[in-house]
Amino acid sequence: MKIIISGASGLIGKPLVARLRKNNHEVIQLVRRAAKSGESQWNPANGLIDASVIDGADAVIHLSGAGIGDRRWTAKYKQELLDSRTKSTTLLATTIAKCAKKPSVFLSASGVGIYGPRGDEQLTEQSSHGDSFLAEICKQWEAATKPAIDAGVRTVFLRTGIVLTPLGGALKKQLPLFKFGLGGKFGNGKQWQSWISLDDEISAIEHLLTANISGAVNLTAPNPVTNAEFTKALGRTLRRPALLPIPKFGPKLLLGSELVENLLFTGQRVMPVELQKSGFAFQHSTIDVALRALLNK
Repeated sequence: MKIIISGASGLIGKPLVARLRKNNHEVIQLVRRAAKSGESQWNPANGLIDASVIDGADAVIHLSGAGIGDRRWTAKYKQELLDSRTKSTTLLATTIAKCAKKPSVFLSASGVGIYGPRGDEQLTEQSSHGDSFLAEICKQWEAATKPAIDAGVRTVFLRTGIVLTPLGGALKKQLPLFKFGLGGKFGNGKQWQSWISLDDEISAIEHLLTANISGAVNLTAPNPVTNAEFTKALGRTLRRPALLPIPKFGPKLLLGSELVENLLFTGQRVMPVELQKSGFAFQHSTIDVALRALLNK
């Protein structure tokens, strides 16, 4: 397959490109800097893209967007979080729709944050959307794919949970504290964490390139855990105590109240119903198996 990928240098994109090329797919990365071999330059903010690269491609995988947990959520950065997703998605979707030979599939990133904080409720792809800031971002993000959908292109929303890898993201930030025996649950630890290993995330995206499925797909492992359960599992894997609960005031001082409340002290209990129905088999279905595989290599 000829596959176009945005966000190819990111936590998910980089190993995904490597996997796809290993499996003999032709991959073209969309980049904002000057393009090299195997790349094509684009600028979503200015609406610039080489449509000829998309025309005739078999698939488009869209993963780009400003990092949700990278910076304090100022009003300016919140707008960047939204614009970096909606403008890039709109540009790709409208370009796809205008192609003479359209891609057969458009896989567009989204997140489980679309469901909003829901306590212990089990959430599937059919569950209603929330009304939080993250939920609103995800709703507009997914809505921006409409031109591609209207043009008859199979479109999938990759509603990804917490991607676990020691190479980046939440797990990398937590490891130093836990290795020194200073890790612990956030608050009471009752908030749900819907997670997926990086290997399963990549395999699921590759699976969805050809699976007979469209619309929302939850990219999360089938066994979500509470933050307290995750903390205990990480401590067991590292053979370190994980007894010190982390109060809200510390993270809020560093990262701001809104980010901390949305990402650390609330969560969603999300089930990958559509992914499993499509025949996908998880390599890491439980948190203990995942952490052992990730950290004891």
